[in-house]
Amino acid sequence: MAEQSSGGDRREVVDEILRDAAALLETVRGFDPAPLLAAADAIVGALRSNGKVLTFGNGGSASDAEHLAAELVGRFARERRGWPVVALTADSSVVTSIGNDLGFDQVFARQIEALGAAGDVALAISTSGSSANVVRGIEAAERAGLRCIALTGRDGGALGRAAEIHLNVPHDTTARVQEIHRVWIHVLCELVEREMTA
Repeated sequence: MAEQSSGGDRREVVDEILRDAAALLETVRGFDPAPLLAAADAIVGALRSNGKVLTFGNGGSASDAEHLAAELVGRFARERRGWPVVALTADSSVVTSIGNDLGFDQVFARQIEALGAAGDVALAISTSGSSANVVRGIEAAERAGLRCIALTGRDGGALGRAAEIHLNVPHDTTARVQEIHRVWIHVLCELVEREMTA
């Protein structure tokens, strides 16, 4: 009997999560798509000018940054050449040496300083909008003349305020924000591929 009760509770958890995710996705469908379109245009502009995209975040947002890079360096839905997109989270030797020598808050800013150039795109991801190393990274990108895109949650925080193009999920639950970020990354990949292969 206890197992049935536990099983019922677990089913309710599954249903609640799926309901919440579906409701948030439906809410986001009603948002103005202008920031997404602007972000895609910025990426296309950089790639067409022989620039690159530098993307970064912490934890789940780091994996989202790497996912974006994988889709654009490899392929999303179309056969085409690879594009220069670098996840600044992926080189463990660089990340740990900067963290050890300069401090973890500098792990992205230092790489932007080394790899970024005017006309490139910096795409920063933070579900809180307040991760210090991500904010410092976008600030370094702005100083270097990169186009700056932020994917955030909650109220966008300092990261949203610092970015030229801000894609915000106004929700407090990290998992729900990450789910929308992943959808938006797929939308960006689709838009960029369509434009670049037209």
